[in-house]
Amino acid sequence: MTRHPAIEVLAVFFRLGLTSFGGPIAHLGYFREEFVVRRRWLTEAAYADLVALCQFLPGPASSQVGMGIGLLRAGLPGAGAAWLGFTLPSAVIMILFALLVTDLDPGSAGWLRGLKIMAVAVVAQAVQGMARSLCPDRRRATLAAAAAVLALL
Repeated sequence: MTRHPAIEVLAVFFRLGLTSFGGPIAHLGYFREEFVVRRRWLTEAAYADLVALCQFLPGPASSQVGMGIGLLRAGLPGAGAAWLGFTLPSAVIMILFALLVTDLDPGSAGWLRGLKIMAVAVVAQAVQGMARSLCPDRRRATLAAAAAVLALL
């Protein structure tokens, strides 16, 4: 497998770290769009396998998937670059946000509710995209829906 420069991984994950919001499920949607659809660093099947593997590991799956993508693209330096590029901007932004809005009542902030709605849309888009490729026929779609209902119960 050809290794690529870790700086390439750092640049892409840094941009994602600056522009992505939401929790781990939303991050998985951003990663799929960026690395499967847009850049084609991974196939849909390889991405699904990586996500499935990371769901079994302790800790946030999105961080592990990001490091896995970095590892596949640029080896161990790529894994570190992916983690640093995605995590550092988010951490800095959260710290600054917390310092700047300490007097804000989150319950009355309409823009904050708007961000939550956008996060739901991102997750829904990711689920729809993965469903199209992972459940292409009625049999697999039925199995996935039954598993989702069972998990919710």
